[in-house]
Amino acid sequence: ASMKYQLLKQYFGYDSFRPGQEILIDSILKGRDVLGIMPTGAGKSICYQIPALIMDGITLVISPLISLMKDQVESLNQAGIHAAYLNSSLTVNQYYKALSLARNGRYPIIYVAPERLLSPEFLDFACHVKISMVAVDEAHCVSQWGQDFRPDYMYIADFIKLIQREKQLDDPIPISCFTATAKQKVIGDIKTYFKDRLSVELELFAANTSRTNLHYEVYNNGNDEEKYNMLRNLLESKDCPVIVYTSRTHRATMLAQQLREDGFDARAYHGKMDMKQKKENQDAFMAGKVRIIVATSA
Repeated sequence: ASMKYQLLKQYFGYDSFRPGQEILIDSILKGRDVLGIMPTGAGKSICYQIPALIMDGITLVISPLISLMKDQVESLNQAGIHAAYLNSSLTVNQYYKALSLARNGRYPIIYVAPERLLSPEFLDFACHVKISMVAVDEAHCVSQWGQDFRPDYMYIADFIKLIQREKQLDDPIPISCFTATAKQKVIGDIKTYFKDRLSVELELFAANTSRTNLHYEVYNNGNDEEKYNMLRNLLESKDCPVIVYTSRTHRATMLAQQLREDGFDARAYHGKMDMKQKKENQDAFMAGKVRIIVATSA
């Protein structure tokens, strides 16, 4: 028990856990399979990162978002924890280098995109190392009812089955799932997926999902011009980092350009941009060099 507090202080700088974190961590450390429902920003990543540092072996974190993986791995590395990510943003050489370091026990935590799971290189790697846990971030992606269903998430069970069969493990690999979605249908889907495919009974932990630090306001606009003028006024009145969401990629590009022409420090971020440009824009925003990012909601 003192170990988890020591790690919390040493690597994350906190003296105590936030509501919901400790009970989840304790269950994971007991080897249970869990489903944690925690609002974004409530610190769900600590719930798998601390057990990953205590357990013997590698924790695989399955995550669908490249930008999120990058942020998490960078902040872990800055805190002195060796972590890596494996996704399409790496060159072939970088990918193989990360895998070879991982084989040599360099990383207690590895983030992996779901579409990599069944690739021959990754499977070969996973069958030759000790996996202490599979953590599924954004677990609502297995649900058809979730707004961002990801077919690649359907491979998670196959991946775990393959490894367990290949290594002839006596004890199944523990699974921990996390989502911010509290919809009953989605939760039902997540539990059913793991029960049907892996005979795993996920234990449910739900933290309080009310967010006192968030505030919503809704404005109605007549047309695009009115909408743009309102956005411009908002940007002029507030001097803080801003993310503007659009529904389409070309709209994001156009809007960022329009804002730049009006003297705002804005850049776009969306799926049709090349990796290098995306990385540049994200890094500039995170470092405070660019104040406004115009992104698609995906």
